Amino acid sequence: MTDLTWRPDSPGAVTEIRPLLRAVAEVDGRPEVPADGPLAREFRGGEHLLATDGVELVGYAHLDTDGDAFGRQVAEVLVRPDARRRGVGGRLVEAVLARAAAGVRFWAHGDHAGAARIAARHGLGRVRELLTMRLDLAVATLPEPTWPAGVRVRAFEPGRDEAALVEVNRRAFDWHPEQGALTVADVEATEAEPWFDPAGLFLAVDERDEVLGFHWTKVHGRGPDAVGEVYVVGVDPRAQGGGLGKALTLVGLTHLRSLGLLTVILYVESDNAPAVAVYGRMGFTRSDADIQYARADAHGS
Repeated sequence: MTDLTWRPDSPGAVTEIRPLLRAVAEVDGRPEVPADGPLAREFRGGEHLLATDGVELVGYAHLDTDGDAFGRQVAEVLVRPDARRRGVGGRLVEAVLARAAAGVRFWAHGDHAGAARIAARHGLGRVRELLTMRLDLAVATLPEPTWPAGVRVRAFEPGRDEAALVEVNRRAFDWHPEQGALTVADVEATEAEPWFDPAGLFLAVDERDEVLGFHWTKVHGRGPDAVGEVYVVGVDPRAQGGGLGKALTLVGLTHLRSLGLLTVILYVESDNAPAVAVYGRMGFTRSDADIQYARADAHGS
């Protein structure tokens, strides 16, 4: 018998779910779970749904009640690996559908057949595909970046550049459900996270030091197994079309290689054909995909 309980966001809820998130990450490779402190952004705020077998936590769903940049509520559903194929995931999805606003979307991290079956049973179809692409830095050829006339690159300066970064990000990603919602408070919160390194956040600026674009890199883990990430590359639409995005990507990749990293990943929308093609020419190959599901009548809403 599985018991479901909704909990408001609180330190107590975070303490309860952290071991389950860690157990999922050990098998699936995600989500990223810090040893302490705040959880990843997709599990903050909103409401938490805990599934227990009477003794232990066997499943969990997070409902982002604020929604994405377009106001659509988004849910994350996870089941402890040793409790899968017992109907826990289906019950979590049913409970979220009953509680959430119409049009709620569900993330499945990894293109798994089990998630697809649960989605189909509840009338949910694929509405979004986020590709994971991977680059082997040990063999990749990274040419010198070519910068447009009058453009130079410098590192981000905390306490000075937050507002400019957010403004360029807003213009570059006004179409994006998550990235387009970035705020100065979000940037400042990220600056407090252990992985943040201003030396790995590159700004392309003009002669007046106005920000035209940026490449925010990230490093996952430490030691020989550490993996770099092209976290975000954003270019102001007014500066697009001159190769600035490619130059920013190259400078970030060169930085990650200088740290001794052998592998770099990035996430890109599958329907963003120009970006997928650019990354493919750089040597990135598809390695996985995250799928977002929603009811058919919610597609595009």
